[in-house]
Amino acid sequence: MSERESMPYDVVIVGAGPAGLSAAIRLKQLANEAGAELAVCVLEKGSEVGAHILSGAVIDPRALDELLPEWRTMGCPLAETPVTENHHWVLSKTGKRSLPEAALPPFMHNEGCYTGSLGNLCRWLAEQAEGLGVEIFPGFAAAEVLFNENGSVKGVATGDMGIARDGTRKPDWQPGLELHARYTFFAEGVRGHLSKELMRLFDLRANCDPQVYGLGVKELWDIDPAKHVPGRVIHTQGWPLSETPGSNGGGFIYHQANGQVALGYVTWLSYRNPYLSPFSEMQRWKTHPEIAELLKGGKRVSYGARAINDGGFQSVPKLVFPGGALIGCSAGFLNVPRIKGTHTAMKTGMMAAEAAFEAVRADRSGDELVAYATAYEKSWVRDELYRVRNVVPLVKKYGDFFGSGLSGVNMWLEHWGLKLPYTMHHKPDHESLWGRNEVQPIDYPKPDGVLTFDRLSSVFISNTNHEEDQPVHLTLKDPDVPIAHNLPLYDEPAQRYCPAGVYEVVGEETGDPRFVINAQNCVHCKTCDIKDPTQNINWVVPEGGGGPNYPNM
Repeated sequence: MSERESMPYDVVIVGAGPAGLSAAIRLKQLANEAGAELAVCVLEKGSEVGAHILSGAVIDPRALDELLPEWRTMGCPLAETPVTENHHWVLSKTGKRSLPEAALPPFMHNEGCYTGSLGNLCRWLAEQAEGLGVEIFPGFAAAEVLFNENGSVKGVATGDMGIARDGTRKPDWQPGLELHARYTFFAEGVRGHLSKELMRLFDLRANCDPQVYGLGVKELWDIDPAKHVPGRVIHTQGWPLSETPGSNGGGFIYHQANGQVALGYVTWLSYRNPYLSPFSEMQRWKTHPEIAELLKGGKRVSYGARAINDGGFQSVPKLVFPGGALIGCSAGFLNVPRIKGTHTAMKTGMMAAEAAFEAVRADRSGDELVAYATAYEKSWVRDELYRVRNVVPLVKKYGDFFGSGLSGVNMWLEHWGLKLPYTMHHKPDHESLWGRNEVQPIDYPKPDGVLTFDRLSSVFISNTNHEEDQPVHLTLKDPDVPIAHNLPLYDEPAQRYCPAGVYEVVGEETGDPRFVINAQNCVHCKTCDIKDPTQNINWVVPEGGGGPNYPNM
C-alpha cells in the first residue's frame, strides 16, 4: 500500500459543528492576540460545513456572546429571529393544557434566546474561522486515530477514497491523509465513532454513568403566512408516547425566519416496546388537531433525524487523555429540560482551546490537557448540568405525569439553592427492551402523503447520498445475531427504530428470513449503534462527503 501523506498542525479538530468551530476560532483569537503562529485545521465528514448539522433549534447565545461579542452586527443568521413567545403544551389525543410559564424556574425560560438553523450558524462560524486563518476541509472523514509510540494520540487519518464494496481499489482510488497534531480535539457530535473508541481505549467512562439518548426526528415546513409568528416557541409533552407504557419524549414547534416552522419529536431511546417506531411517533404527533391545523395548507421542505445526548451531568466522561480531548456532544453536555446544548458545546470547545493554546505556548505536546478538565469543573456548563441532573431519571422512574411534577419541584429547589444531596443514575438504552411476547404491537396509521409521510420519501428530501459501491459503514460484529437472536426475541427492532429504512428483514413469509442493510439510506443519526439490544451494530464513517445534505436545518 502506498504510504499516506502527512500534514503537521498544532491542533487538529475532528468535526465542524458548534464545538469544533468555536474551538478553532478561540485558538486563532488567542494566537493573534499573542502575535503567535498557530496552525489549526478542522476536518468535516459532510460535503460542506453544516451538511450534517441538525438541531431544533432554540439557542442560548451565552457562549456566542463570549466568543464573538459583536455577532449580532456581523451578519450572523441567528440574529434574525429572537424568541418572542414561549409555550408548553401537555397533550392528550385531541386536546391540550397549557402549562403557565410561571410554573417553570427562571432558568427554563427562553428570554434572550434565538431560534434558527444550527447548520446555518455553523456555516457562518466557519466563515469567521477561515477569516482568522483556520484551515477547514469538508468532505474528509476522520476514519482512524493515530498514536505515538508512547500511546498518546498523534492525530487522525482520513479514510481512503475510491474503495469498492468488496474492499478492492477502484480506478479513482486515493489514499487517506494523516494529520498530525500536538493535540487533537474530537468534536464528532453524538456517539462519534472515534470518540467511542477513545473512551474504550483510555477508559474515559470509568467514573461516570452510561450515556443515554433520545432520537430527534425533524421536519421543516413552509406554512400559511397568516399562521406564522416569528419567534414563537412551543414545546409539548404527553401524547402520543403517553399511550405506550415505558416510553417518553416530547415535541417542539419553532416559528423561524422566512415563514418556516421547524417541528420535530424526540423519543427517549430508553423505550421498552420493540414495536415502537420513533419516526412513526413523530408522524402520529403531527395529526394532533392543534399541530395539523398549523400545518394545513403548508408544505414539507426538509427532513432529518439525529440522536441527542440525554445523560447530562452524571454521564459526562473524563474529557482529556494523552494528546487529545473530547468537546461538545462527543462528551455530552445537553441540558435536557432546557432542550439546549449548543451553548454548552461551544463553551467546552473554547475551554479546550484555551488549555491547548497555553500548552503549545509552553512547547508541550501529547500530554493531558488537565487545564481543560479543571476549567470545566469550575464553569457555568457544569453548574447548569448539575442543577438539572435528576430531571431525566425522575421522569424515567416515575413516569411522565408524576415524574414531571417531581422534576419540577427538584428544579425549583435547585434554583433556590437547595442542592439535593443525591444524584440519580442511568441505565444503558440498549438494555431496556421487553420481549416481543410481553408487549402489544403498535398499529400506526398509514401516511397520507400530505401531513404524514413514509420513511423513504422522507430520506429523499434529506438529500442523503452515498456512493453505492463502497464498503458498508453499518458493520455487524456477528452477522448471525439479527436473525438468530433479535428476530425471535424482539421481532428485530432495527426495522422500526431506524428513521431512514436502512434495516429490513426479508423472506420471513418463505421461512428463509434475511437481514438486509440499505446503507445508502443512512442519515447518520447513530440510533442503531445506540439501541441495538446486543450492541452488535457498529456505525463507522463512510467515504467522506456521504450522508445527508441538510439545507437550513
